[in-house]
Amino acid sequence: MESVNPKNKEILVGSHVRYSGTGSAGEVLSVRSDEDGVWAKMDTTELWYNSRYLELLNEEEYTRFKSREYRRNSTKSSDEAADDKEATKKKLENIKKNLEDIDMSNELCDGGG
Repeated sequence: MESVNPKNKEILVGSHVRYSGTGSAGEVLSVRSDEDGVWAKMDTTELWYNSRYLELLNEEEYTRFKSREYRRNSTKSSDEAADDKEATKKKLENIKKNLEDIDMSNELCDGGG
């Protein structure tokens, strides 16, 4: 499956991308589509992003991003970094668990009036 971002660049599994909303960047693990668009799952957050908001990064840009992340994380002790990573992982698992049972049908609350 393939996805095209607003600049008509193809996003494939293994592509390096940055999400324009938060600046998160990573490698695309998977691509899927539904009635709302085409989605790409990023390795760094393990979240799905709408391809309309993804910017394709070349290898040099991705390397710069990774080195910036490394410098940011290297200022913490390894124990602090491990604790932060574990806490973030637990938060993501809780969010995923809570979202599994949500009914997103169009019969939910409508604007009143």
